Amino acid sequence: MAKPRPEEFDKKKIVAENRRARYDYYLDDKFEAGIMLTGTEVKSLRFGSGAIAESYAEVKDDEVWLINANIPEWSHGNRHNHTPTRPRKLLLKRREINKLYGAVMRKGMTVVPLSIYFNSKGKAKLELALAKGKKAPDKRQTEKDRDWKRQQGRLMREHG
Repeated sequence: MAKPRPEEFDKKKIVAENRRARYDYYLDDKFEAGIMLTGTEVKSLRFGSGAIAESYAEVKDDEVWLINANIPEWSHGNRHNHTPTRPRKLLLKRREINKLYGAVMRKGMTVVPLSIYFNSKGKAKLELALAKGKKAPDKRQTEKDRDWKRQQGRLMREHG
């Protein structure tokens, strides 16, 4: 029998976060994936540099790839330094890949990276989510709800 997935992933050190994803998309299922990195990429991430704001994940040929993620070159690297925006293979179980592929092909969903982090074992991980894009009115409604919640908190603190 399969081991149940934890609700939250074990994030020890968050390197890069895609905060815009929660604003632009309705997030559905979340996945934790390993990333195939070179040595200089890992060293660059350990220094805390990396960006996934404009990146996305793509399922092709039964593999999942992280496209357009920017991990800058390591400052002490030599001629064997990596290319900053190269496609990186993501490590997922076959069942998870099939679920992502089915959702993208049938439902028209997008696979969005949410954060890159190091877990308690020191491994670089990527948090992915299946997402459905929001339209402009949906974004305005989200903004209104967020403002109302903030105002509610202020009123509760003042009048307690």
